Amino acid sequence: MEKSLRFNLDPDDQDRINRLCGPTNSTLKQIEEALEIKISNRGSKFKVRGNSPNTSAAETVLKGLYQKLEKKTLVPPEEIHLYLREVMNQNSSTDASSNQGNEKITLKTPKTLVSPKGKNQQRYLEVISNKELVFGIGPAGTGKTYLAVAAAVNELITGKVEKVVVTRPAVEAGEKLGFLPGDLSQKVDPYLRPLYDALFQTLGFKETYKLIENNVIEIAPLAFMRGRTLNKSFIILDEGQNTTPEQMKMFLTRFGYGSKVIVTAI
Repeated sequence: MEKSLRFNLDPDDQDRINRLCGPTNSTLKQIEEALEIKISNRGSKFKVRGNSPNTSAAETVLKGLYQKLEKKTLVPPEEIHLYLREVMNQNSSTDASSNQGNEKITLKTPKTLVSPKGKNQQRYLEVISNKELVFGIGPAGTGKTYLAVAAAVNELITGKVEKVVVTRPAVEAGEKLGFLPGDLSQKVDPYLRPLYDALFQTLGFKETYKLIENNVIEIAPLAFMRGRTLNKSFIILDEGQNTTPEQMKMFLTRFGYGSKVIVTAI
């Protein structure tokens, strides 16, 4: 239920308030986007509109950043992002025990509505929604990859991320693809086919290939992740049990500011 929350920042320091809001209110926009709320202010008097837990989180974030700016000239977007995640995780941990199982999550994708089939899938989607790094472990055929792809598509079409990256180790080829016939696509596509299938079911054939062509969706073997930093991306590593410790360390250092990572394994 939407509500309005009003509060004041003390002490009333206009210079610090300007630095809090950021150039052209960039900090306020970042908080609005992360919490799906609206913020307005007149001097030190702030008004936040949105769902009740998120308005309270916004008050906590704004007051916390205001305190930080007492000793700092500015707070960079990356630090704001981390602080937002910290506050959001605290709120989700508090609410999880009371809300668990009461509200069924449904993911809207262009081709279908995806709903969990049981308590474990419900919990899996809840964790994906609230956390930046998730390990989904379970037997084959339990929906780990499909639900992760559906969550990625949902966050892409709602603007929460700008790119989807799906990868898996091409273990059948030993990741030494140079000796296989054909170009890169012909070499790796057989090992990545399950990932294409999940995208086709949630996006459709035409939209999937359109987004791949525009580099909004990227499907690649794990070896091609080296040396990259992926910001504002939803990154899925499938078949994580087939990675070496070195490959897993490499992968977990690929995601940057505003990104979310899901690792599935059996």
